[in-house]
Amino acid sequence: MTAATAPAARTAPRTAVQPVTFGRLVAAEWVKLRSLRSTWWALALAVAFFPLLAAVQSASVSRIADDAPAGAFVGPVYVTSGLTLSQLVLCGLAVVLITAEYRTGQIRSTLAAAPRRLPVLWAKLAVLVGVTLVAGLVGVVAGWVAAAPWFEAAGMSVDLSQPEHLRLLLGVPLYLAAMAALAYGFGAVLRSSAAGIATVLGLVFVVEPAFSYIPWEPLQRFASYLPSAAGSRLVTSDAMGSVVAGSQSAALGPWAGFAVLLGWVAAALVVAAVLLRRRDA
Repeated sequence: MTAATAPAARTAPRTAVQPVTFGRLVAAEWVKLRSLRSTWWALALAVAFFPLLAAVQSASVSRIADDAPAGAFVGPVYVTSGLTLSQLVLCGLAVVLITAEYRTGQIRSTLAAAPRRLPVLWAKLAVLVGVTLVAGLVGVVAGWVAAAPWFEAAGMSVDLSQPEHLRLLLGVPLYLAAMAALAYGFGAVLRSSAAGIATVLGLVFVVEPAFSYIPWEPLQRFASYLPSAAGSRLVTSDAMGSVVAGSQSAALGPWAGFAVLLGWVAAALVVAAVLLRRRDA
């Protein structure tokens, strides 16, 4: 009789470990964002404000168009009537994008996978800006479609060959993306959903209007360089003004005002980056 030989031990196949790259971080953050139902509800709400308010505002002005001079109503202003409410939703989403991980403790796992930390901050920002740009474009198109039935009665139109009309329409997603990035920066600094949302909304809807209405010229001049007041110049019609609530700056041109807003965004993100490197998760 021959002795039974023990079967050779089988070695499990080794799984190749992929290095952490910025592209993979962006993909991971996109999975996190799109996996939440609340994200889709927020985006749907942000987009829905455009056609809803565009239809309401356009129908309202069509009733008084006979008493108004020709060209009194600028079509893109009414197409983008939902901008302010959409801004509320997207800024809240931007804050929660970063603060939710601190609330649940998931940020520790994220930073353990990417110990350099800063690429995580930029990956989240890239996903946020991309999503906001798409939402803004879809909202503008939806608002245009919803307002179109009243264009003839209101005596207005949207003409993409006019630089101002094109700026007003394309400025909406750019403005929304910049304000969302600013809110994201505040959230990364404060690490609290309630504090971040309150700071953003308080700055845009309380502090800026209050400064603009105080009859002191130096304060009003300073108010024109606050984020929303400066950035909203991009979506301001020379004839009708802007649909964005808050103070309006007449001292800045459209692109100069948007550049000031981007400066605020850069400052908030620099502070967030420094604190992310120095503070514990």
